[in-house]
Amino acid sequence: MENRVVDPNNSEERGRMLGQYVMNGGQGPNSYARNSSYQGGVIDVAKPIIEEEISKRLDVKNHFSTFRIADFGCSTGNNSFAAMKIVTEAIKRKFETDGQTSQIPDFQVFFNDKAANDFNTLFSSLPPKRLYYATGVPGSFHGCVLPKASVHFAYSSCTLHWLSEVPKEVADKTSPAWNKGKIHYFGARKEVLEAYSNQYGKDVEAFLNSRAEELVAGGLMALLVPAVPAFWNPDTSYTWITEIDILGSCLMDLAEKCAPTTTSGARSYATTELRQRLRGEPWRGREIHTLKLQITMSFC
Repeated sequence: MENRVVDPNNSEERGRMLGQYVMNGGQGPNSYARNSSYQGGVIDVAKPIIEEEISKRLDVKNHFSTFRIADFGCSTGNNSFAAMKIVTEAIKRKFETDGQTSQIPDFQVFFNDKAANDFNTLFSSLPPKRLYYATGVPGSFHGCVLPKASVHFAYSSCTLHWLSEVPKEVADKTSPAWNKGKIHYFGARKEVLEAYSNQYGKDVEAFLNSRAEELVAGGLMALLVPAVPAFWNPDTSYTWITEIDILGSCLMDLAEKCAPTTTSGARSYATTELRQRLRGEPWRGREIHTLKLQITMSFC
């Protein structure tokens, strides 16, 4: 992830920079393109589910001149291209199996990510043989980035666990949720977990409210969300939480060497949260219906 040093005592600068964090661009050894095989594995696991749901749910009797698909949180493209290939081929196959071959529409894919994302790498890496026209859409997916009722299929993979901002409570040393010496909620007190959980709830609600505006009536949405299973035992199971602990320890050591006090170092946070379950609250009052919720295991 591309970052720069932010003054921990400047809340305005900290908030502004957090909103600009993106995956490492380019094709170098430290780029997201060369270090995202796990995310690619998630797409492979979800492929049959996406294909099945498109086959069952998509109504091809509606005549489309252009079928619009949006990938929210596309990064630099490699995994996004694989996902868009799965989606467009499944839609095309649905038209063919329903005897609507002559009605197959043009496909337009909106690749969305923050403005600082490396869209140059994305567009220079586009597969030469593809079924769709490509469009870049910069902006945070926690708000609307496309016109109302303009998207037929919304997609997002391995993105919703990233928070829009660090919960203010965990950066306030007068708060019970002050998370001194940690970059993550894992192993912290209950107030810290609640602060991250509440922020996550706000972010997911903002995401879903925005997609409800952008999706056409009867549109489909596929969300691939990393999560910790309810049966996970931290004493006997291994997850990337262990890596976060190690990373946090290294960052705190570095912060103590570079900062005059440990107080400054303790204000470095990772803006991500793994949810133990996907709750239903964000859907209240919105016309978004959960047609299928499936837990899959991916080890890559």
